Amino acid sequence: MYEAETIDIAVIGGGHAGCEAALAAARLGKKTILFAISLDSIAMMPCNPSIGGSSKGHLVREIDALGGEMGKNIDKTYIQTKMLNTGKGPAVYSLRAQADKTRYHEEMKHTLENTPNLQIKQAEIAEIFMEDNHVAGVVTTSGALYRCQAAVLCMGTYMKGRCLTGDNITESGPNNLMPATKLSQNLLDMGIRLFRFKTGTPARMNKNSLDFSKMSPQYGDEEIVPFSFTNSSEEIKREQALCWLTYTNEKTHEIIRANLHRSPLYGGLIEGTGPRYCPSIEDKVVRFADKTRHQLFVEPEGENTEEMYIQGMSSSLPEDVQIAMYRTVPGLEHCEITRFAYAIEYDCIDATQLKLSLEFQDYPGLFSAGQFNGSSGYEEAAAQGLMGGINAVRYLDKKEPIILRRSDGYIGVLIDDLISKGSKEPYRMMTSRAEFRLLLRQDNADQRLTPLGYEIGLVSKERYDALREKERLTAEEIQRVQSTTITPAQKTQELLEKYGSTPIKSGVKLSDLMKRPELDYIKLAELDENRPMLPLAVQEQVNIQIKYEGYIGQQMKQVEQFQKLENRILPEDMDYETIQGLRLEARQKLNAIRPHSIGHASRITGVSPADISVLLIYLEQRKRG
Repeated sequence: MYEAETIDIAVIGGGHAGCEAALAAARLGKKTILFAISLDSIAMMPCNPSIGGSSKGHLVREIDALGGEMGKNIDKTYIQTKMLNTGKGPAVYSLRAQADKTRYHEEMKHTLENTPNLQIKQAEIAEIFMEDNHVAGVVTTSGALYRCQAAVLCMGTYMKGRCLTGDNITESGPNNLMPATKLSQNLLDMGIRLFRFKTGTPARMNKNSLDFSKMSPQYGDEEIVPFSFTNSSEEIKREQALCWLTYTNEKTHEIIRANLHRSPLYGGLIEGTGPRYCPSIEDKVVRFADKTRHQLFVEPEGENTEEMYIQGMSSSLPEDVQIAMYRTVPGLEHCEITRFAYAIEYDCIDATQLKLSLEFQDYPGLFSAGQFNGSSGYEEAAAQGLMGGINAVRYLDKKEPIILRRSDGYIGVLIDDLISKGSKEPYRMMTSRAEFRLLLRQDNADQRLTPLGYEIGLVSKERYDALREKERLTAEEIQRVQSTTITPAQKTQELLEKYGSTPIKSGVKLSDLMKRPELDYIKLAELDENRPMLPLAVQEQVNIQIKYEGYIGQQMKQVEQFQKLENRILPEDMDYETIQGLRLEARQKLNAIRPHSIGHASRITGVSPADISVLLIYLEQRKRG
């Protein structure tokens, strides 16, 4: 071993978590190196080449609001964009964009290369070098020691990775890149608990071999909504690519059922637990035996490639079975497979070993983020990477960590779920996991989190001032709308009739009309003679805040009650074995997870409401004593 260089923070892994962690650390002034097994793996999309989607779009907006990079990068490189769930309420609107896979990687790599204080280096890390139980450096497989005071583990699916297609097993990371083979044992020797998880990806096909006349075209939105609050629709608008919809059928399912014994998933070759909410096609056929078809989206991998991605049909079946089953799908009868589907197994940690700051409980200065924490998805990884990078910096600066609560954002829900409950399968973010989702909308992520990003140092004063101006315009317009009266003139009645709304018999406040389900701020514009010219983002906020005023108020009261328990902080050094009245399971779980607050403790599996009452009484007695 030889000493190579002294830095502040080492980020291990160049995926979506590693990119956000390294950028945050460097932008906050710390000398940082991002280590990747291959620089070609930086911000790679080994599975679906898209960013966002249901609930994941919320995460990307929150990353951007805090000063992260993912939203800006997809705005540069998208080839199709859509706002999902628009038939439902704004709480579940979610932006999703199909990416040019190669350009996404190139743009992110270029951003890293041009960031002051940041190096990127192709090397495999074999050891976390510790002194006095604190992080003191990282060691590469070639024996180079990079001394540092903090490290962020962002290894994704590379740790002892192996890819499976039928009985063909390859020691490999995703997309045929080398796996990380050394660090797992080092972590085990440190006493860190590891799990074995599994995920998978579908085949890719040559576009020229597909018959799109048998599929339904899927168009992008005409009105482009950026992921980054720093961009406008006009700035990023471009011609969009087409995606396509087709379906499996009974013939597809028959081939799969006849070959289940050849699947490593059902043949016992796969040790890891797979994702519940993104199952392979063989898993779908078994678990949903009553369904006669499953939808598949055929999506381009980029503008300068003919490869198409078959969304919804991941598999680990042998190659000959894959050819047969894919060719039963309408439009894929003569498909030429360029890359076969595969499953990938990898090591990850039990995230209950971490604090809410993403720092290991027993190893000061060692942080962990992304799929290595047991999550799935690029967006979940990037969100954790951003928080891991921020908190590694704050650790070095001897500042309190930034911990987002469940009422602050989807990032808070994600991290709290992983740390409080752990995950026995790859964790996926969903809107249903957020108790306060009407307040945690993707449209108001900047209002919720950009002030914090400014305080941390990742958001510029110019951007912060722009947010304050947006909030001022919104507040003024809400006040004006609430004081504007619409009279029952003929023009009014005609517009109400046009939208199937009940006529009015006397003057009505414009805000009251907006609250009718069939009406909104835009539709009522022609009745509003004094309406000012306002940015679309301001108009959106005015409409939502007025239309859902009652529901928002109710949820804010729920948050107030929630915050009372979150504010009851538990000492880090508390020994729960000494607290009489706690059940045995609760003592074990509380000592293992060491919750930050009473609210945090209440969400730990195995801690009952009765146990929480005991803790509250104990805290009161301790305060009096």
